[in-house]
Amino acid sequence: MTASAIARVTAIAVGIAGALAFSHADAAAFQLKENSAKGLGRAFAGSTSAWDDASVVATNPASMRLLDGRQFQADVSAISFSADFEKFGAYNSNGTPVSGGNGGDAGMIAAVPAAYFHVPFGENDNMHFGVSLTVPFGFTTEYDKNWVGRYSGVKTDLKAIDLGAAFSYDVNPYVSFGASVFVEHLTIELSNALDMGSVINGTAQQKAAAAALAAGGGAAQAQAAAQAAAQQMAALGFYPGSADGFVKIEGDNNAVGYVLGTTLSPSEDTNIAFSYRSKVEHKITGGKAKFDVTPATAALLAQTAPGTFINTSGKATVTLPASLTMSVTHRINDRWAVMGDVSRTAWKTAFDQVTVDFASNQPDSVLGFHYKDTTFGSIGTEYKLSDTITLRGGLAYDESPTTYAHRDVRVPDVTRKWLSLGLGWTPSENTEFNFGYTHLFTNEPAINVTSATGNVLQGKYDVGGDILAASINYKF
Repeated sequence: MTASAIARVTAIAVGIAGALAFSHADAAAFQLKENSAKGLGRAFAGSTSAWDDASVVATNPASMRLLDGRQFQADVSAISFSADFEKFGAYNSNGTPVSGGNGGDAGMIAAVPAAYFHVPFGENDNMHFGVSLTVPFGFTTEYDKNWVGRYSGVKTDLKAIDLGAAFSYDVNPYVSFGASVFVEHLTIELSNALDMGSVINGTAQQKAAAAALAAGGGAAQAQAAAQAAAQQMAALGFYPGSADGFVKIEGDNNAVGYVLGTTLSPSEDTNIAFSYRSKVEHKITGGKAKFDVTPATAALLAQTAPGTFINTSGKATVTLPASLTMSVTHRINDRWAVMGDVSRTAWKTAFDQVTVDFASNQPDSVLGFHYKDTTFGSIGTEYKLSDTITLRGGLAYDESPTTYAHRDVRVPDVTRKWLSLGLGWTPSENTEFNFGYTHLFTNEPAINVTSATGNVLQGKYDVGGDILAASINYKF
């Protein structure tokens, strides 16, 4: 088997970073905004500029001066999404149909937790310290193992968990600066089927054609030799869509990132906040790739391409993107407040491509993602119905970094629009409960993908998403 042929199938078979390539969450791609029930209720408008939301410990430490004293806050968001595939066409490299169903609902319901602690100190409490636990990236999708798109993906599971410590300094009641440092733990699991029949049959054809040309034959002789080799391999049980194998990839890494912020208050009723979250570079060095191929395939590979498609380790560098956010909140009167957010995420520089290096004889794989930078924008409002009840609402536009040319089954990400509602209840001076709900409006994303072994999949998805969150804030 030629190195180029092995490299082509490697591109679909494995990638320590492959689970990141097409994950889908309820922010663009696999980015998660769900860190606050209060914020969710207004579509995260005013996410880092509104008063009394401890999630700023993680998102903009400078805004800790907007918090009222020592407090602990715990949030949990339940993200429910569905992804039902409708096949238009699925063909092997020789034009025969790919077997299998539509994969079932690849969606899931997942809980996303967050927790924050804040304490002011110093002269007139002009300094602040905070600790946060958040999940800024993550998603899981899983299809039936023998579904029609199995060569492109079966399971994708990604989680990034951040533990951060924050500090801020209030220059005066109107200007503050802050920074935080966080440790991020990333775990990835990826699986998909391997069309080993196409790999072995196609490689035999290439080698036979090359041998015919090397012996002085012309194009006709090379074509005849390739056809004879294809028939020979087919007789042995190796043809497109046959001899399926399976691969499962796992990897994890810890890395460090930071957040910088400043919050300005031109008046007592207006806050303008700017924050920057750094990119995080994960150097995965202990990834594991587990291959499962038929005994006949393993025997042939041992002779023609030893050290390939065997259990091995691998390494890759995966960079999670940086983001910049501007947030504004204005208090109109004692009852009404309005707010807005604009965020820009730098996917393009972080996620253009990733190179996977295997410890075995498996050639390196360069995975092209071609993500584009994205914008998230939202507007929201709060109305204080009484001393104990606050109502919230918001709208958002959430741009996807993927396009039709690069969309994939690992989840068909698509630009979405948010409609959010929220409720806050303050039964006492020390305790506050908040609830938020968001419905996501999307189009039906279409895909037209061809795997490295020539398996074509065409179709569209019926996708839907809803998010429900709750939190408790306790001041002491």
